[in-house]
Amino acid sequence: MIQSEPFINRADMIRCALCLNAPCDTACPAFSPSDILRRIWFSNEQVAAQSLPEKNPCLTCSAVCERSCVRPGEVPVRDLINRLYYQVKPESETLLPANEDRLQCEMCGIPLENPFMLSSSVVASTYDMCARAFEAGWAGACFKTICNMDIHEASPRFSALTGDGGSIAGFKNIEQLSDHSVAENMEIFRRLKKEYPKKVILASIMGQNEKEWGKLARQCEDNGADAVELNFSCPNMAEGGLGSDIGQNPDLVERFTSSAKRSCSIPVLVKPTPNVASMVPQVMASLRGGADGISAINTIKSVVAVNPHTYVSAPAVHGRSAVGGYSGRAVKPIALNFVSEIGKMEEMKGKHISGMGGVETWLDALEFMLLGSGSVQVTTAVMQYGYRIIEDLKSGLNLYLTEKGFSGVKDIIGLGLDTLSATTDVLERDTVIYPDINRERCIGCGRCEISCMDGGHQAIRLNQDRRPVLQAKKCVGCHLCILVCPQRALTPGKKRVAVSGKK
Repeated sequence: MIQSEPFINRADMIRCALCLNAPCDTACPAFSPSDILRRIWFSNEQVAAQSLPEKNPCLTCSAVCERSCVRPGEVPVRDLINRLYYQVKPESETLLPANEDRLQCEMCGIPLENPFMLSSSVVASTYDMCARAFEAGWAGACFKTICNMDIHEASPRFSALTGDGGSIAGFKNIEQLSDHSVAENMEIFRRLKKEYPKKVILASIMGQNEKEWGKLARQCEDNGADAVELNFSCPNMAEGGLGSDIGQNPDLVERFTSSAKRSCSIPVLVKPTPNVASMVPQVMASLRGGADGISAINTIKSVVAVNPHTYVSAPAVHGRSAVGGYSGRAVKPIALNFVSEIGKMEEMKGKHISGMGGVETWLDALEFMLLGSGSVQVTTAVMQYGYRIIEDLKSGLNLYLTEKGFSGVKDIIGLGLDTLSATTDVLERDTVIYPDINRERCIGCGRCEISCMDGGHQAIRLNQDRRPVLQAKKCVGCHLCILVCPQRALTPGKKRVAVSGKK
């Protein structure tokens, strides 16, 4: 059974570097520990457990894998493997699917082997990169935005905000469009389509005027692209009137979309800018222009890491910086909001949504699908972890679909839309759900008391044995304590119905 709360999560293996050609694999004679650790990292613990040998080889092993680690003794590999054998595997009621048939889907009528594509960026910018991604199992690629402009990039051009374990939480870039000529990119399309005919090429384009948008769309079709994506949202353009400037002008969105549609016969998707309060005006303009689908979201304008000594934000380029595009896990809630807004539009019925923004795991991708996405695009996670993450995206989603009894991806698209409201006025407010305290997990750190005292309703106190005690009369069921507990020792528990809106 797929757990809503995993037995193992990233915190349990935070020191694992997810190595290339991992030394632990060389040391272990029984299986590949790095594959197992990667699956755990990407929320795939059931697949990890079922991928292990029938008998546990760790019982008679001296944990040579841990000693060979690039951080010797810092990653509890043997303990993690034992937990997979004795906690996760017994709970795994559904066997791994024998094939990936359930993952087959489509984008505007174009068959996709699975719903996972690279998004328009550096990860899909050369023949070699796309070829390696296709070999790894990605269904397609939205090629880095093609244009007739002379692109010269700054150095450095990336910056990031990291979490406690050092992994990237939010990623900033000041990168622009493809620095290859249109002719060079067309040659790449022809090679890719010849050698990978079943893979989907979604060509991102940006024109400087109405005529150029149409010409680029036609060139992409003539050279093998399956569909085009109109980039009305890049936040990093050096010249005004391009990228996100277009996306904020519905009249231009409609005109340029119409020009692309008139010039080609393949599907046209529009990528609106997220640097607005609502995407509805852009989407409506796209549909008036004839768009077949929407891709959302692009990166969000951002400033990060202002240096306290030089006063320059990151990335610093010879003492200057610029507002750039923000991506990564930190933007996922914003992306999901926009995708759900689009998914709820009546005018979008029958149209395709290609969702993106902070997708790292199959669970992230599933959230986008439940809110209306028929395909999912990924960049920042690939930049951080590589094309190999496709293995866990596919296997995790495939197992989920199998366990839930869905016949395919189409069955889950939009299932979460009816339960989501744009405002909170529809929510029931007469029930309080108290936190339940797991005494065995609790270590008595007091984080719940600190947060409840200073950020909540003073309802939790540690007793003399350093164990939390709930004062039910004060508890409002906000669940702040559940969120801050480092041991996951607090979970939703008993319900209490208030009388006349009062406890």
